[in-house]
Amino acid sequence: MLEVAAGLALLIGVLLGMLGGGGSVLLVPVLLYVLKLAPKDALASSQLVMAVTTLVAMLLHARSGRVVFSTGVLFGVSGMLGSYLGGRIAHHIPAKLLLAGFIVLMVTSAVQMLRTKRSASGEAGTGESVSPKAASWLMGLTIGFPTGLIAGMLGAGGGFLVVPALTLFGGLPMPQAVGTSLLVIAMQSLAGSLGYLGHATVDGKLVAVLAISMSASSVIGSILSQRVPALFLRRLFALLLLSVATLMLLRTFVL
Repeated sequence: MLEVAAGLALLIGVLLGMLGGGGSVLLVPVLLYVLKLAPKDALASSQLVMAVTTLVAMLLHARSGRVVFSTGVLFGVSGMLGSYLGGRIAHHIPAKLLLAGFIVLMVTSAVQMLRTKRSASGEAGTGESVSPKAASWLMGLTIGFPTGLIAGMLGAGGGFLVVPALTLFGGLPMPQAVGTSLLVIAMQSLAGSLGYLGHATVDGKLVAVLAISMSASSVIGSILSQRVPALFLRRLFALLLLSVATLMLLRTFVL
């Protein structure tokens, strides 16, 4: 089944490269239902895969000038503290409750994507440099920590939380917010996975195969993102999230 999971990871990587996030919310169902991992093992493994994959995707955005490292590190360090703590707290939360929270995260992310009215050009960006307003340490701590806490606890990158935080509180325009969010997600995912490792098992070979698959295909997604309307992509992805969330809800609490 690893081959099937690797093939699905390739598709998820393309979406990650095109949208700048959302990989973990599709990867976790693959780990749960294709590879049959225990819920907490799936959440921990997902975060490790996302740490590697988002780092590669971030480098692609950085080449186009869409990553503001000063703001990203500020939010990322604070997010790492929250994410690690979230991973530790997850040890005391029943697996079904964690999955319920993950499903809520998926639905919330999908609703946000469906409600967006930004134009495709605004989403994709042109790589032009825009000077953001300075983000204070206090603001980074106030926003980054709780964002990381939720993401680390639920085993998700938290992109749908990070991007709005970077635009509203970090002062970044959308293209830079999307690119910078990948840096923050990579930092948060690594810390969250470390928080899980004390009470979850991670298969290193599995993580490596999926990370390589998603990283490679994210390059293709990054190229395609310049050719496909971003608004269409977001709405299509939102419908996919709602479908997978419904499947997870049925498998976890009904079937």
